[in-house]
Amino acid sequence: MPNYASVLSAASQLPVGDRLRLIDDLASSVPDDQPPQLSDAWLSEIDRRSGEIDSGAVAAEDWEDIRARLFTKHGVDGAN
Repeated sequence: MPNYASVLSAASQLPVGDRLRLIDDLASSVPDDQPPQLSDAWLSEIDRRSGEIDSGAVAAEDWEDIRARLFTKHGVDGAN
């Protein structure tokens, strides 16, 4: 069976589009009950941003509004 280093080396040789597809496929294969471990810096940032929302210092936006804005910005039409 191949080891991590050999898989990484082979994957690194793929064209960028295939590497991105591989990243997505690998991320999709991780069970929901095994989320990635976040660094202390990320956890602190999440706490900071959550605190801003909870205190009312910043307002949250609806996902549908964000999605529509991004689709328009990047010229995506009718994506689901």
